Amino acid sequence: MAEPITPAVSDRICKHMNDDHADAVLTYAHVFGKTPEATAAVMQSIDLEGMTLDAEVNGERVPVRVPFAAPLADAKEAHHVLVDMLKQARSTATS
Repeated sequence: MAEPITPAVSDRICKHMNDDHADAVLTYAHVFGKTPEATAAVMQSIDLEGMTLDAEVNGERVPVRVPFAAPLADAKEAHHVLVDMLKQARSTATS
């Protein structure tokens, strides 16, 4: 059964990403959030349409919204989309 992205699920995903994949969150800010000057980023929330990050730019906290290419169906799809976005960003960087 599909797990909807509730506020609690968003919090769980954000905690996991921030604790275990901080480098990926910064990559999302750089590439998809168009803030290449960011030195750090924290995922604040995720929903069916995209993710909201706080990026650090020149010592200031800057909100960054990263929309998804298409709306998500559920939390499981969020995992796949985040992995695919990271692969896309890394392949673009090495091209």
